[in-house]
Amino acid sequence: MVAKLQGDARNKALQSLKGWAEVEGRDAIGKTFKFADFSQAWGFMSRVALAAEKLDHHPEWFNVYNRIDIVLSTHDAGGLSERDIDLAKLIDAAG
Repeated sequence: MVAKLQGDARNKALQSLKGWAEVEGRDAIGKTFKFADFSQAWGFMSRVALAAEKLDHHPEWFNVYNRIDIVLSTHDAGGLSERDIDLAKLIDAAG
């Protein structure tokens, strides 16, 4: 089972991310990405999907045209874990 991030480890992990914020009412982080058009947004989603599949950790996301809203939380841990931090970094690299 994956451990939930807490205390100093959680704070340090969150500080290592750029543009990600805690989601109100959930133990999760989220970020919005905007692209020039739908095609670029879809390409980004494809890159993220391949990386997420390799990690066996999948984002919650919502796409409308050029905008993608992503939320990360580890259901097995009951909240934010190191797996979410790792995936957030991969997502940022894919953008």
